[in-house]
Amino acid sequence: MTSHPPRPSASATTRTHTRPHSHASLRSLRSRGALALTACLLVVGAPTAYATLAEDAPAGTVIAPARGTPYIETRLLFGTERPDGGPAVTDAQFTAFVDRAVTPGFPDGLTVQEGRGQRRDASGTIEKERSYELILLYPVSSAAVSDRRIEEIRGDHREEFAQEAVARVDDRKRVDF
Repeated sequence: MTSHPPRPSASATTRTHTRPHSHASLRSLRSRGALALTACLLVVGAPTAYATLAEDAPAGTVIAPARGTPYIETRLLFGTERPDGGPAVTDAQFTAFVDRAVTPGFPDGLTVQEGRGQRRDASGTIEKERSYELILLYPVSSAAVSDRRIEEIRGDHREEFAQEAVARVDDRKRVDF
């Protein structure tokens, strides 16, 4: 009887012989690896780079690339209830006020939104009322002139409608039309 070497089982590990890498193939592997690493760094690093460009952005904020022109957005919040108990400011009265006191100083455009608001008045009472939000956008270069006009608008509204206050919110924006 002739003996044969045992056959490897299906689960046995088989070895394959490969020839060593040539210098050219090692360089190719290294350059592909470097290229992949660079791509990963760009993908991970780009949002961080944009975030560091933001002037007032909180840490970790990711922003889009800056577009447009530096503008200031001013929002004025007007209540309609009168502290002296007189009749509330009507839509027609407020529209006439905007046409007369706001539009001449901001002829390029504005937005008025209606809303419901509340605030604590000078006597400590919480006033719930119909309100208006006026949104103005103007170039940073005209901020000084616009500021004076906005303060006149606030004063005129307080005086004309017997209001205690007109809230003002300013924010820097980049605007592209």
